[in-house]
Amino acid sequence: MKKEFFAGKKVLIMGLGKFGGGVDVAKFAVNAGAKVTVTDIAAAERLAEPITQLEEFAAIEYHLGSHERSDFEQADIIIVNPAVAPDNEFLEFARRHNRFITSQVNIFFELSAATTIGITGANGKSTTAALTAHLLRAGSTRKGFKYRKVVLSGNIGNEPLLARIDEISPDDLVVLELSSFQAEQLPQIRKAPKVALLTNLTPNHLDRHGTFADYCRAKENIFRFQRLDEAHPAVSIFNGRDEVGCKWFEKYSPEKGRVCIKFSPDDLSAEIREEFTLPGRANLENLAAAVAIAKIFGVEDQWIKACLGEFKPLPHRLELVAEIAGVRWYNDSIATTPQSAIAALEAFDRPIIIIAGGYDKNLPFDELGKKISEKAKAAVLIGATAEKISKAISHGRKNHAQIEFADSLTQAVEKAGRLALSGDVVMLSPACASYDMFDNFQHRGQEFTRLVLGLKA
Repeated sequence: MKKEFFAGKKVLIMGLGKFGGGVDVAKFAVNAGAKVTVTDIAAAERLAEPITQLEEFAAIEYHLGSHERSDFEQADIIIVNPAVAPDNEFLEFARRHNRFITSQVNIFFELSAATTIGITGANGKSTTAALTAHLLRAGSTRKGFKYRKVVLSGNIGNEPLLARIDEISPDDLVVLELSSFQAEQLPQIRKAPKVALLTNLTPNHLDRHGTFADYCRAKENIFRFQRLDEAHPAVSIFNGRDEVGCKWFEKYSPEKGRVCIKFSPDDLSAEIREEFTLPGRANLENLAAAVAIAKIFGVEDQWIKACLGEFKPLPHRLELVAEIAGVRWYNDSIATTPQSAIAALEAFDRPIIIIAGGYDKNLPFDELGKKISEKAKAAVLIGATAEKISKAISHGRKNHAQIEFADSLTQAVEKAGRLALSGDVVMLSPACASYDMFDNFQHRGQEFTRLVLGLKA
């Protein structure tokens, strides 16, 4: 595929969304000379921000509030948002009419000649991707680094993936965070990153994938479709402390044309650990993963140590919002799985009040309940999963963590504030998606931050 493939074609973008991917593909398609229509089941008022970003592209047509079969029948090319399930009825209709269906990530792999580093997993992939880009950029300032620039993109949404595809050359490195939804699209093109890393795998998105095995199968695509070349081997990197990662290490290690590597926080030098300020064991695993990648590209320990102090933690990931009367308030809205909330609980030795709950992705809360009962002083529960989490805490109870329910995040912050004493940590670490009460995890985290800063004021 070349960019000229889109010229003069009727391109239908299915799912504009709010995370930037729809805007990116719309800009790309228009610039490639396509006639672009955007269809989304959300109404125009809910998509005001991304539509505003496309104001200069006046030729784009918007069919919002529902999908129409006629759009799919008339389109030459359909570019699908990864949030759309593969078995969507309109995609099935398009397949019956032999329409060409693709995605943002698939187009990137077809067009880009850059060396690509793909990072996926249940937890920690955004921080690992950001750390990896940070370390590689530090290496790029040193003599002998052979790559021109380092681009960070994909599910993390920092940089457009396609709108600036012409600016990415074979001399560049591209670090991609890949979700299971994006990885699920790779079999269509049978391509994957040159360097691929798995942070860990625990159940997630079972409302979409159905089973943990199917979720793992989607993630595994970033290894399954790596090009094997004995002269220039693909690199596959796994967490030595993750059960699935260890199995895949054993599975893929015998293959010729592939180098398999395990990482662990135990691999980090004392000097590097001292320079790293993000809290918790999980963040040390993220750092170990990023260091493993950096060393493949020749970034040495002294460069890593020198730049770590400049790394800024990503928003909504154990982000310290404020300290009020000796109580530290953390925004961990990115914690959309029980395992990520468990990692947040393990990050602190102080008494913890956790605000948890949200949209139900059909994930089990047994282990989270046990960890809250062991580590938390109290849990303030919100959203559709509040009762489920409460039962899990009660079943795992050891220290009689106090359980409170709240009808809203506003009420949850108020209750947590009344429970907290100087020296405590209050953290929003929901263990669930946000869609029952908020647009997305960013919206939830922003609202939490606003409420906490209101307390401070």
